[in-house]
Amino acid sequence: MSQDLSHSYVDLQVNGYVGVDFNEPTTTLAEFERAALAMQADGVSIALPTIITASTAAMVRCIQNICQAREVYPTVASVFRGIHIEGPFLSSEAGFIGAHPVWHALAQDLNQLDALCAAGNGLIRLLTLAPEVDIGGRMTQFCRDRGILVSAGHTNANLDQLDACIEAGLDLFTHLGNGCPRLMDRHDNIIYRALSRWEKLRFTLIADGFHIPQLLFRNLLHWLPMERIAVVSDAISAAGLGPGTFQLGERFVTVGADRAARDPSGEHFVGSASTMRDADRWLSESLRLSLVQREQLLSGNAAAWLT
Repeated sequence: MSQDLSHSYVDLQVNGYVGVDFNEPTTTLAEFERAALAMQADGVSIALPTIITASTAAMVRCIQNICQAREVYPTVASVFRGIHIEGPFLSSEAGFIGAHPVWHALAQDLNQLDALCAAGNGLIRLLTLAPEVDIGGRMTQFCRDRGILVSAGHTNANLDQLDACIEAGLDLFTHLGNGCPRLMDRHDNIIYRALSRWEKLRFTLIADGFHIPQLLFRNLLHWLPMERIAVVSDAISAAGLGPGTFQLGERFVTVGADRAARDPSGEHFVGSASTMRDADRWLSESLRLSLVQREQLLSGNAAAWLT
C-alpha cells in the first residue's frame, strides 16, 4: 500500500470541491468554508482556487467571493493563500480553448485585466494566458510588476510569441499536454514548442491517469528536471464525490464510474474529479515514484514557486 503525504499538498489549480463550484457567482461564503475544510481533511495545506473564463462581471464576483470568505472563515484564509485566474485571455481556436466558453475569450485588454486583479485586492498569485493573445507581452509585464506569476496555457503560440512573453516574465506552463486538441501536427505542436523552452519554463501536470497517460507522464519525468514540475488537481466541484453531473461555471460536467470528468458530448475532459491525494496514489502505484519524489511534485516545488 502506498504511503500518502501527510497534510502537505500544494495545489495551484482547483476549480471546485465536494459539490462547491468556485466559478459560480452565487456560491456562498459558507460553501467556501465547506470546500476548504474538505480539502484540508484530504491533505491540502495550500491551494489557489481557480477562476476560469467567463464574463468579466462574473469573474470579478467569484474573485470577490473568495476574498470575502477568507475574511470570514479562518480555514479558508489558511488554505486559500491566493487566487489563480485562468483566462479569459486564451486562444479561441477550437481544441485550444478547451472547456472554457469561447464566447468569453478576450484579446489583449489591460483594462479588463486590471479589473480582475483589482477584485483580488492583492490575492491574485497566478494568471494563465495564451501568449499569442498577449501582444508584446504587455499583460505579462503588467502582472509581473505586481508580483503575479504568469503561465502559458490554452495556447497555440508559435515560438516567437512564446519567447516574447518569456522575455516579459512568463515562466510557467499550465497543465502541459492538455488545453490543446487531441490531434495536432506530429512534428510542430505546442507541446514540443513548450518543451523546447524547458530551461526557461516550469510546468504543471495533471496526474489523474486520464489527462496524461502513464507512458507520457513517465517520459515527461525523464525529459524535464524534477524541480521544474508541479502536479495540480485541476479539480472541479465533483472532486471528492462519486459519479454524477456537476457544475463548472456556465456548463455542466458528467463524471462516470471511471471518475473521469467529461463534457456531456464525451469529446474531451473538463477539469478533474480527482483530488491531490488521488494523484499521490496514482504516482505511487502507477509510476512507482518514491515518497521523496512525490513530495517534490505534490508540495515542495509549488510551495517554492509561491514564495
